[in-house]
Amino acid sequence: MTAQPQNTGRRSSAELIHAEESRLAHNYHPLPVVVAKAEGAWVEDVEGRRYLDMLAGYSALNFGHRHPALIEAAHRQLDQLTLTSRAFHNDRLAGFAEQLADLTGLDMTLPMNTGAEAVESGIKLARKWAYEVKGVAPDQANIVVAAGNFHGRTTTIVSFSDDPVARDGFGPFTPGFRTVPYDDLAALEAAVDENTAAVLIEPIQGEAGVLIPTDGYLAGIRELTRRANVLFIADEIQSGLGRTGTTLAVAHEAVLPDLLLLGKALGGGIVPVSAVVGRREVMSVLGPGQHGSTFGGNPLAAAVGSAVVGLLETGEFQQRAKDLGVVLADRLSALVGHGVVGYRARGLWAGVDIDPAFGTGREISERLMAEGVLVKDTHGSTIRFAPPLSISEEDLVSGLGALETVLAG
Repeated sequence: MTAQPQNTGRRSSAELIHAEESRLAHNYHPLPVVVAKAEGAWVEDVEGRRYLDMLAGYSALNFGHRHPALIEAAHRQLDQLTLTSRAFHNDRLAGFAEQLADLTGLDMTLPMNTGAEAVESGIKLARKWAYEVKGVAPDQANIVVAAGNFHGRTTTIVSFSDDPVARDGFGPFTPGFRTVPYDDLAALEAAVDENTAAVLIEPIQGEAGVLIPTDGYLAGIRELTRRANVLFIADEIQSGLGRTGTTLAVAHEAVLPDLLLLGKALGGGIVPVSAVVGRREVMSVLGPGQHGSTFGGNPLAAAVGSAVVGLLETGEFQQRAKDLGVVLADRLSALVGHGVVGYRARGLWAGVDIDPAFGTGREISERLMAEGVLVKDTHGSTIRFAPPLSISEEDLVSGLGALETVLAG
């Protein structure tokens, strides 16, 4: 059989999108842009068109694309050691665990890879703690969650999702979860009983449209869980690591959870890194063989994660998010009544509700893409802004100006 000549030329955006659609499972609906290069807050497609990235990988790129310190850490580690599995120790993991615990004010770290793995790990820890420390009867533990939550898409996690897109068609579902309205302390307290292991909450609900609870909600959860001998698990996979102007979003109410779930930005946009960080009493319930991950805590991930923590230790990025967040909110406020129905913003993170008369969230995102700005829609007419914390004020203003242009027609 004669070998056919291969086309060595670079394929166009349209060709690559067509190839993806024919060979990839359709579990995403991306905007029709094919990114080939990136630096800082800017990306470039295969035809050389440049776009301002105002999504930052759903906060996975808090420090921008290819931050020099993170790239250097990855390169340096690639020349030394990438994987041992947890069958052996490696020389990078201890330092990463120490740094992350110190940064968060907690005691111990359980390294994983993806955000969903961190959530699953937190659930297992909470149940194990409930049985071995709290004294809940076997298989009776429950975990209280909030309506509108997004914690991932594994079968256990979608069991307590109320999003039909994420949930429908994937049953039977895992029992042991109770859902209450978000930002409702009375409903939360009513759902907690003697078998409750934990309350699992996003301090800010990202996928729901950057929903920010009323002042006192997080402090109320902390007081309630402490009084009821229940764990407080804060999912800061999107909200954490500088995004809201503080290292952790729970810091806005000066509370510390028992277990903290981290991911996305922890890998610096280079490798998937997630972690559960928590109090020693809770983390110590796990024994050898009861949980694990071949790649969790690998030397490359630990090296990059340590470099991420190093960037956060200076406080520079938290301050940038705080300062530029004022600019973001001011610009969005000026658009209310001019195509924007309302918005919610904290730090460099905002959910913007577009007047449906101006288009769906998807349509507005596509129009912004035509203006050279990348964002992503969620839930109908809401779009999200989560630019890299390294973005310049000039670029931020320019990106928001594009939204004004699109809404002006």
